Amino acid sequence: MSKNNQTKPYGTRQSDFDKRYLEMANIWAKNSYCIRRQVGALIVKGRMIISDGYNGTPEGFENVCEDENGKTKAYVLHAEANAITKVAKSNNSSEGATLYITTSPCVECAKLIIQSGIKRVVFSDNYHSDDGVELLKRADIEVVFMEIN
Repeated sequence: MSKNNQTKPYGTRQSDFDKRYLEMANIWAKNSYCIRRQVGALIVKGRMIISDGYNGTPEGFENVCEDENGKTKAYVLHAEANAITKVAKSNNSSEGATLYITTSPCVECAKLIIQSGIKRVVFSDNYHSDDGVELLKRADIEVVFMEIN
């Protein structure tokens, strides 16, 4: 399978499937216990979902994302970090995959995306900074903004 067929396996219908995967990530975000923002992520390789994630605390921690002042706790994981680390624990590889995420990545998550071999990122909402998106573009990762509403 060529690189383009792997990252865009649906050909002329790719944007239809991108929208559906984003809608699924949006539904997955509802699993988050975070109050300030709920974010969902799916990693798709070829035509298969190989991982998912949503923002929240690490395994074994209480499911409380914000402190008593409403500030996000420092150890809360972002959705894309959760999805990428799940792939790392599995027998799958994210090399050449597409990440669907409800909110554009921060710089820290952009670094994880680059190192994981993901080649395409599709998102539907902007993070408060576009530094992560700019870093992905610098690494020649295709970045697509798509409204789903």
